[in-house]
Amino acid sequence: MNEMDAIEQAELKSLAKGGVVPDFAPGDTLRVDVKVVEGTRERIQAFEGVCIARRNRGFNSAFTVRKISYGEGVERIFPLYSPRIDSIEVLRRGDVRRAKLYYLRGRTGKKARIGERRLAEEVAAPETSAPPAPEPVAT
Repeated sequence: MNEMDAIEQAELKSLAKGGVVPDFAPGDTLRVDVKVVEGTRERIQAFEGVCIARRNRGFNSAFTVRKISYGEGVERIFPLYSPRIDSIEVLRRGDVRRAKLYYLRGRTGKKARIGERRLAEEVAAPETSAPPAPEPVAT
């Protein structure tokens, strides 16, 4: 590893300590809270949609989120380690077989649905209530 790679890895570790970057993949539904500056004021704006692409390039990593707003498709590309990103929340895990979901651009309505990925923990042990208490035996 050369010096530039070492510096980049150290910088990524310091940025990841903030806990801003959760584990997500294409197909997942995300809510990205972005800091927006309007004049002298700053506010948080939420952008919620499906992650259709992820670009893993170290410090230059980015991801693309797509949503349908008033019948029109809107895509936004976010740098993963940007200081403008306040938080990233994974709302739903998608079950897809592709790394890039650009085919969703040509689909609307039910054709653009993505199935939900079930985690192994949920499949192996579904939630059950506590077993009923044993009834006392009369003697």
